[in-house]
Amino acid sequence: MNNIELAKNLFHKEKLEQAPTRNGYGEGLVRAGKDDENIVVLCADLSDSTRSKMFKDVFPERFVEMGIGEQNMASVASGLAAMGKIPFISSYAMFSPGRNWEQIRTTICYNDSNVKIAGAHAGVSVGPDGATHQAIEDVAITRVIPNMTVIVPCDAIETRKATLAAAKHKGPVYLRFAREKTPVFTAEKTPFEIGRAEIFYKSDSKKTDISIIACGPLVYNAILAAGELEKEGVGVEVINSHTIKPLDEKTIIASAKNSGAVVTVEEHQIIGGLGSAVAEVLAKNHPCPVEFIGVRDRFGESGEPEELIEKFGMGVGSIKEAVKKVLNRK
Repeated sequence: MNNIELAKNLFHKEKLEQAPTRNGYGEGLVRAGKDDENIVVLCADLSDSTRSKMFKDVFPERFVEMGIGEQNMASVASGLAAMGKIPFISSYAMFSPGRNWEQIRTTICYNDSNVKIAGAHAGVSVGPDGATHQAIEDVAITRVIPNMTVIVPCDAIETRKATLAAAKHKGPVYLRFAREKTPVFTAEKTPFEIGRAEIFYKSDSKKTDISIIACGPLVYNAILAAGELEKEGVGVEVINSHTIKPLDEKTIIASAKNSGAVVTVEEHQIIGGLGSAVAEVLAKNHPCPVEFIGVRDRFGESGEPEELIEKFGMGVGSIKEAVKKVLNRK
């Protein structure tokens, strides 16, 4: 293992605290608001679901309920940023950046406005709400826009850190959150820095056979898969690539050179997301076999969160299968 501090009982899911990553967003907003009076929060009639209500309860004079109008919310936020405020806009990811993509592109990113976009309820683990509410394209449509930073935190603690970091970062930021409770497996001392990936797990074996590069709550599934693979004699390195843009190319290239094969893991379309970003970097700097865990060019569907993760091939077993498949191509 490396020296990254993670939760005790890491491989015992039942003993870990469970919390939605969006909780960390609300907590981060409150702390950021206390640190900087220029922080303001706008929400599109979803303050409870996005946890922006936590900020509203403490700073009601700095909270604006925009109603169901994400396009307007993005443009208003850009104007507030022009006046020196630091706006966070909150909605479901399907609606922001989904519905208001053009306003984010033109009024925020084209002007390099200091606006933070918070997309909650991303991924298929939204569950029963189904395909219309399951944003699995949002990373692709945000990372393609110039000036945009894209962050996908792995648990509630890291989401709080990411929210605080976004508040201090100059320029547009997209923060992506899940709905369902997921394991809280990082610690307060676990490092977080925008643009820097961290090695969360490294097998005790001298040789690393595979690099698993993951983001969001599925980082935990990647760690569980790594633990099982190590028992089978496979040396694994798991990287938490929470920042999709700018990608930590140095860490990813070094890991790929060491292992010779890569599996990417994300709760998003495999087209245009983390996997695509990693493949682009490796194609240019260190071509090697790559397998992709994620949604494969289809829409989501209704179901229980864990059931959908398994059905869409993002569970621990699917990660292990992808590892074994790519190892056969080394």
